[in-house]
Amino acid sequence: MSLITLGLSGALGHDAAAALFVDGDLVAAVEEERLVRRKHAKDCMPRESAKFCIRSAKIKPRDINNVAISYAPISLFSPARWHHAARYWYAPDRGIDAIFNGNRRYRRYMHEVKALMDELKIPWHKIRFVPVQHQLAHASSAYHMSGFAEKTAILTIDMKGEYASMFLGYGENGQIRKIKEFYDPDSLAGMFGAITDYLGFDMLDGDAKVMGMATYGDPDKYDLSNLASYDGKNFRVNTQLIGTVGLRRFKDKSRGHFFSQKLIDQLGPRRAGDLIQDPYVHYAASIQKIYEEAAVALVTHYLSDILRQTGKLVFAGTGALNVKLNQRLASLPFVKELYVPPAPGDAGTAIGAAAYTLSRQNVKVHGHTNAYLGPRYTTDRCIRACERHRERPQWQVLESPAAKAAELLGQGHLVGWFQSRMEFGPRSLGNRSILGNPSTAGMVESINKKIKFRENWRSFSPSVIDTMAEEVLQSTHPAHYMSRTFDVSEKWKQLLPAVVYKDGTSRAHVVTKTANPRFHKLLKEFQKISGYGIVLNTSLNRPGEAMICSPEDALNLFFGSDLEYLIMQDILVTKRPEPDWDMG
Repeated sequence: MSLITLGLSGALGHDAAAALFVDGDLVAAVEEERLVRRKHAKDCMPRESAKFCIRSAKIKPRDINNVAISYAPISLFSPARWHHAARYWYAPDRGIDAIFNGNRRYRRYMHEVKALMDELKIPWHKIRFVPVQHQLAHASSAYHMSGFAEKTAILTIDMKGEYASMFLGYGENGQIRKIKEFYDPDSLAGMFGAITDYLGFDMLDGDAKVMGMATYGDPDKYDLSNLASYDGKNFRVNTQLIGTVGLRRFKDKSRGHFFSQKLIDQLGPRRAGDLIQDPYVHYAASIQKIYEEAAVALVTHYLSDILRQTGKLVFAGTGALNVKLNQRLASLPFVKELYVPPAPGDAGTAIGAAAYTLSRQNVKVHGHTNAYLGPRYTTDRCIRACERHRERPQWQVLESPAAKAAELLGQGHLVGWFQSRMEFGPRSLGNRSILGNPSTAGMVESINKKIKFRENWRSFSPSVIDTMAEEVLQSTHPAHYMSRTFDVSEKWKQLLPAVVYKDGTSRAHVVTKTANPRFHKLLKEFQKISGYGIVLNTSLNRPGEAMICSPEDALNLFFGSDLEYLIMQDILVTKRPEPDWDMG
């Protein structure tokens, strides 16, 4: 009989998700936000995502053996709670709470999990319930899903879980060993997040904007080194300036921020206005530089001995969404291969909690082969969605969707591309994508005007056919999940500026026939037309919206934007011509 394990995330109030393993195989995973249509699914339990996983695996709720969550109680004898209390001495209520009521959030979450099990009809008395520490779940989502057989260095950089904010350790023979942990408020991601907040962006989504903004600035123009002290062995934020709580926290319009009035006094008012003006663009460059230098110092001090043995490094946590840092880590002389999972943030801890639970039961966990783990919809289902939609779309069945998409791209059109199983993780990897020809003049402006409404200085990402990847990216390093940047060759920088950052790098996605045959075929067809198998690829959604999941979601986006063509499975969807009311 199969061993069935359900992993759940969302204890921290955002990015709830569910993942399901049958024995050691990951068969389904989906973020709650995609199903409830609320970005980050704030304050949601992974209700709909768990239901999907159970349906997808064609099992009954009572068949589940293990339920794992990515949040665990922390012992009073752990240094975590005492460190938290000591560092927040200036807010005594925080310290007292950490010592005398330090697992309050866990107990509250447990009550919600038990209620969810009842709703899902998963018998609590029958299952093995496993709470996994948050950073361990991040670590497992990277190590166990990497497929690396060798001894592997593990890094997590996160805002915080229960108390831990960073984990450095290694994996060997399927088991994870800790070398060093850091605790809140001493968090690299927290430092970056505080400046993200200061620069006027949401902390859950704005880090990529700060990273992109940094490429326009001079990292040495302003000195932000007093935000934290670090020497490789230690890392400590300056809580006079960032990571603040209580009365130290800067408040504006009744909202508390993750920095103090002293930071405002030092740097000036919080950003408002032009995104790339002085001094803010240079602050972004400076914090990116500090972030990279501190992370490299920690990896060098704690993990270089392991890396010199095998060269394998895995990295997860919200900090692993910083693709510039990932390029820096991959370029270290003792790193041969860096693996970042497709969902390195908190949604991915649903996979990590389940994988860690299986590893403790001595079940071999099989690594990711691709990130296509969500719902799929047939052509017939897409046709029914068109027939029922209030806007009465026009549609036709295509003999070759890939060839038609390539033809439209060659003519300079944008194409919505909705295929097979939805991606797990924040990146569009060719199944829920908006595609464009990266050489078409004004393509970035066109996408922003019609759909995305992003800042014009932000570059988009390319999907590159595997046979051209080395020529374009000057590297053979795996790039399945858009998890790092590459230095683009001079020729392709000139030809495809829409998918290259100002510093000459690109967050590329390399497409193989094995991972995604339909998308690979599209790139091959486009190569016949254009001479290159490279397309601009951005996620199929509008600003502030979760990535599209269902045909109905796709049609709502289509009619709520100026997108002209949408290919869903084997059908091409277009809009009816506007009636001509001019009677003159």
